[in-house]
Amino acid sequence: MSCPYSGSDAELADATADGSTTTTENPASKKFRRGGKGDTITRADEGFFGPDSVAWKVWTYPASALQGFFRAVTIEHLDPDLVAAVDASGQVIKRMPVRYDRTMEYFAAVTFADAQTVTRMSDILMKVHDRSYGVNPVTGNNYEANKPSSQLWILVTAWHSILYVYEKFGPGKLSRDEENEYWAQMSIAAQFQPIDLDDVPKTRGEVQAYLDSWREKLSASEAAVYNISEILDAFENAFVDLPKPLRVVARPLFRRSVIATYPHWMRGMAGLKQSKAMDAAMFALWKPILSAFHRSPSALMWIVHRICPRAERYIEPAIRKIPAESPRVYTPEVARRMFGNPKTPREQREDLLKLRAEGKGQKAYGHNHEDTILEFKNAESEATTEETLSSDGYKVG
Repeated sequence: MSCPYSGSDAELADATADGSTTTTENPASKKFRRGGKGDTITRADEGFFGPDSVAWKVWTYPASALQGFFRAVTIEHLDPDLVAAVDASGQVIKRMPVRYDRTMEYFAAVTFADAQTVTRMSDILMKVHDRSYGVNPVTGNNYEANKPSSQLWILVTAWHSILYVYEKFGPGKLSRDEENEYWAQMSIAAQFQPIDLDDVPKTRGEVQAYLDSWREKLSASEAAVYNISEILDAFENAFVDLPKPLRVVARPLFRRSVIATYPHWMRGMAGLKQSKAMDAAMFALWKPILSAFHRSPSALMWIVHRICPRAERYIEPAIRKIPAESPRVYTPEVARRMFGNPKTPREQREDLLKLRAEGKGQKAYGHNHEDTILEFKNAESEATTEETLSSDGYKVG
C-alpha cells in the first residue's frame, strides 16, 4: 500500500518544483495514439490508492465493469427514494449508454485517476446531483441525490458488488489483510461524496451488518422493477457500440449472470426468477471468459472502448500498467486543500441546501430532460473545471 503524501510545506515546495501538481495544462489535449507501440497516457500522480493497492487489484478485474457495476446499480433501485430521483429525470432509460458511461467514468476516476482530477470531478458531481430533488410520488418522502444516506448506499453497494463478483467470477476471496485494506480504501472513496464518514462500515462484518440493516427499508416500485429489467438487458440497451451479433448472443447470458449474484429474497422483490442450476451455469460460463480478458489487456480495452469510452482514459493506464509522472499518492484532505473547492462535499451540500431554501438554488431536472451534460472530463483542467462549475449562471463552490 502506497504511503500518502502529507501535504507538508516542504513536500508542497518539492511538488511545485518537480511540476507534479501543475494544474493549468489539460492532459486531454496531449496527443495519444491508442493502440500504437510506445503509447503514453499522462497522469500527474497515482491518485489515492496506487498500482500496488488492493483497490486496483479488485477494480481492474473485468467483472467489475460488467457484472459488478450492473449488480450495484440494479440493487440501488430498491431504495425507494433513490429510484424516485432516477425515475424523475428519466435518464436511465432515455440515455442508458451515456448514463452507464458517466457512472463508470466517475468510479474509475476515483480509483485510478490523479488526485487533482478526482478532487475537481467530485465538485462537478455535487453540481450535477444538486438538481436531482423532489417528492417521491410513492412514499411522499422528499428525495435528494446528494442526501448522505443515499450516497452511502450507492458507495457500499458499489464496493461490495465489485468485490463480490471478484470472488464469484474471478480469483476468489482476498486474504484478511487485503480485505481490511479494501474496506479502508472504500472509506477514502467516501470522502468524495457527501457522506457522513462516521457511518461508513470498515470491515466485512460491518458491511454485511449495514446491508442487512437496509433490508427492511427496501421495496420495489413499478419504476424500480421496470428499470432493473431494462438495465439487465445492457447488451441490448447500453452497449450499443458492440457488434450486433455479439449483443444478441450475450444479452441473455449477461442478464442471467447478474441475476446469479443476487440473494434469492431480492430476486422475488424485483420480479426475477432463476434456478440454482442456472446460477451455477453462469458462474461456470463467465469465469473463463473474464479470466481470458484479464490476461489480455488489448482485448479488454477493445471492450472498454465500446461500452464506456468516457471511462477509458482512466481505466487504460491501470490495465496497461502505465505509471504516472509522479509516484505520489494523496489523502483526500490534502488533495482538497491543494486542488478544487477546499470545502468537503458534506459542507458543499449544506451551502447548496441553504441556497435552495433562499430560492437561489438550481431548478430540478425535468422528466426525460435533454439538458446539456456537464462533462467530468473538464475536471482534468483547472480552467475547464471553473468554467463547468460556473456554467448556466450558477456557481457552485
